[in-house]
Amino acid sequence: MTDAKEQISSEEKRTENLADKQGKKNGNAPKKKKSASILWITRIVLIITLVIFIWYVFSDRNTPYTDQARITELIIPITPRVSGYLTEVNVTLNSEVKLDDLLFQIDTLPYAIAVKKTEANLDNVAQQLGAQGASVKAAASSVGVAKAQLDRSQRNYDRVQRIIEKNPGAISQADIDRVETSLEQSKEKVESAEANLEKTRKSLGETGMNNPQLRLAIADLQKAELDLAFTSVYAPGDGYIESFNVDKGYNSQAGQPLATLVSKQDMWIQADFRENNLTKMDVGDRVRFTLDVAPGRIFDGKVRSIGYGVNPNSGKSVNKGDLPVIGNSSSWLRDPQRFPVSIEISDPEARELCRAGGQADVVVFTSDVHPLLNSIARFRIWLNSMLSYVR
Repeated sequence: MTDAKEQISSEEKRTENLADKQGKKNGNAPKKKKSASILWITRIVLIITLVIFIWYVFSDRNTPYTDQARITELIIPITPRVSGYLTEVNVTLNSEVKLDDLLFQIDTLPYAIAVKKTEANLDNVAQQLGAQGASVKAAASSVGVAKAQLDRSQRNYDRVQRIIEKNPGAISQADIDRVETSLEQSKEKVESAEANLEKTRKSLGETGMNNPQLRLAIADLQKAELDLAFTSVYAPGDGYIESFNVDKGYNSQAGQPLATLVSKQDMWIQADFRENNLTKMDVGDRVRFTLDVAPGRIFDGKVRSIGYGVNPNSGKSVNKGDLPVIGNSSSWLRDPQRFPVSIEISDPEARELCRAGGQADVVVFTSDVHPLLNSIARFRIWLNSMLSYVR
């Protein structure tokens, strides 16, 4: 009886040992499978990370991209040359103006009186010299008016030349011809008026010509005529009026802007690229960019110029002649210095959509020998254009 019990107990222990072994075997199998899955996921993540790193290194130089880009246009302060109360205001905020449109009229009465005063003084000097004051007065007055017209024509011509140097296609040939013709006509008028004045002076004789009082009286009259002409403030170009908050009766001061003209004659994108983005970038490289104002759309351009210097100090530039100031991130990892790159806007439709200060995303294609990198860059800029819908 005792042997039978011992045999039964031995069989039970054997059964329990087999069950324990089987349980351990079944429990280790899921752990091994789980470890193998984690290992493969880790490998895949590392491979993807390595691929992205290699792509970043090559694309950073062959297809550089930046989202620090803004639309830039010519900003021209509308500044009077003389002081006085405004008697006419022919513009409103955001109104469109054309070249030589009359924007503001300053009270002409004080300056008209000054002209009459200098005319009277010239008559008095001429009478004292026994000359015919009327002819001298008329000749001197015409010279003053002609010089005022020449000054305005010369400034318009110089501005157009600066725009053509930056962007040859920004102004139509008809507008260029019109500005050049206006300048030549103004020069001819000045030459004609001065010749007439010289003729009148000679008629006074040698003594009258060399008289200092006569020369001073003529110069005073010319200055008074110029000041009178400067009471009319004209548009220096085509564009839109901004920063405008004055009306009739405002006492304008010479040299103090009355408004700002956002010129439509020239515009470009200032894209701030990291210094190591410039390695292979050249003037004329193809550019694709997106505008926040036009989500889902991609426009074409090209590199117009690459900046050669920036102000490394913090803060904003105060004077017009200062180097551009470009902010960098202040994180623990130093961001490379950025330099401004001017992007010419080739698409006429994009020029119509652009507004000064608007944001853009820009990618530059430095070469056509990297089709894979170029394709990825095109996909990236397309993705950014789609994301503009939700930004």
